[in-house]
Amino acid sequence: MPFETRPKGIQSRCSPESGGCAGGVMSRETPEQVLKSIVDGINTGNLDALMSLYEPEAAFAPQPGSLAHGLAGVRESLAAFIAMKGTLDLTVTRVLEAGGLAFVAGVWSFTGTGSDGKPVTLTGRNGDVLRRQADGSWRFVIDNPWGTD
Repeated sequence: MPFETRPKGIQSRCSPESGGCAGGVMSRETPEQVLKSIVDGINTGNLDALMSLYEPEAAFAPQPGSLAHGLAGVRESLAAFIAMKGTLDLTVTRVLEAGGLAFVAGVWSFTGTGSDGKPVTLTGRNGDVLRRQADGSWRFVIDNPWGTD
């Protein structure tokens, strides 16, 4: 199918009750699974496994209006979320696929602890772009947690 749109209601939260993120394996079989893997990786603090979800030239928006480029920028941005030792909840609301690219929209919330020891609560509507790889898996090209805000 050259163009596909799928409304989604997939929620992801890595927890011991749901089987956790055993072995740190990040699934990349579908765009939705990549987003679930992001949640699992952030909630378990597995930065190295998270990095497998990104193309080498990927970009990450650590805050609205800002874009970190390349794996070093992505790693630094993700490390900041992980440092807050919080919980990320995400619901994928829509996936649009065409020509080996996927746009993934969703809503998320994050609760953690800031470097000052105070509680941090963040929310947003993500707008992400993923690309199908030669092996059929998917990876982020643009990870934009603030995508539709």
